[in-house]
Amino acid sequence: METCQLSGASGFVGQNLQTYLAKDFVILPFSVRYKINQTIDLNADHIIHAAGKAHDLKKISNPAEYYEANYELTKQLFDAFLGSNSKTFIFVSSVKAVADKVNGILTEESIGHPKTPYGKSKKMAEDYIQNQIIPEGKQVFILRPCMIHGQGNKGNLNLLFKMVSKGFPWPLGSFENKRSFLSIENLCYVIKELLSRPGIPSGIYNLADDDDVSTNELIQIMGSSLNKKAVIWKIPVSYIRKIAWLGDFLLLPLNSERLDKLTESYLVGNSKIKQAIGKELPVSAREGLLNTLKSFNK
Repeated sequence: METCQLSGASGFVGQNLQTYLAKDFVILPFSVRYKINQTIDLNADHIIHAAGKAHDLKKISNPAEYYEANYELTKQLFDAFLGSNSKTFIFVSSVKAVADKVNGILTEESIGHPKTPYGKSKKMAEDYIQNQIIPEGKQVFILRPCMIHGQGNKGNLNLLFKMVSKGFPWPLGSFENKRSFLSIENLCYVIKELLSRPGIPSGIYNLADDDDVSTNELIQIMGSSLNKKAVIWKIPVSYIRKIAWLGDFLLLPLNSERLDKLTESYLVGNSKIKQAIGKELPVSAREGLLNTLKSFNK
């Protein structure tokens, strides 16, 4: 059985990958942090680099932490890969390496203009990998997942679910938006395909479920998972924007920035990865969301 070294094995993505891949690969979790001039030994058939510093929604992290964890560490690992006998290197990057806001649909050809330290550090790592000469016989994949969800995920999706479960109404029903999500099952499926099939071309691949979902649809799916009808208020957009404007000055829970985050559209195309693996993704967007929401009730 082939071996696979996995960084970030204790994280949300890493834990799910270990479980998913265990039947087909010997998983070798390893803990690694950036240290100046450190030497990293890689001795597995495949390397999955999922470690890094996640996006800080509270904006309290030092930008240097992103630089070291997401760029410098990736650089050290990739250099080690180039000098090893390992065949495959998979770097779990992010769509945020390209854009924090999207007009239309984000594709692999979209020009990167990240604004946050998180996005900038991921983009730097991507650029470094792409600028190296890849020896014959090695495959290198840069994966750009959109918002990943699944069992063990404790992000904004969980907070929204708690609001719905307590019977609070969703007050932003008048806003029309669409977002792409990525179920952890589809992420694991794609990575398994990349590891199992040497003929897939190296390169950058966006990862997203097939269907986009509006926030109103998401609230309704949450209600379905709870066997209750979700309450959606369609308050006029002009009223909501006035409240958010007041929130900018009065430090209310709803301000203009938070409103934009809650109501913006962010669509990610996945046609390139589906064409590369020649298969459909196994889990629909709705099915994946229901699986995640059910896990919140456990």
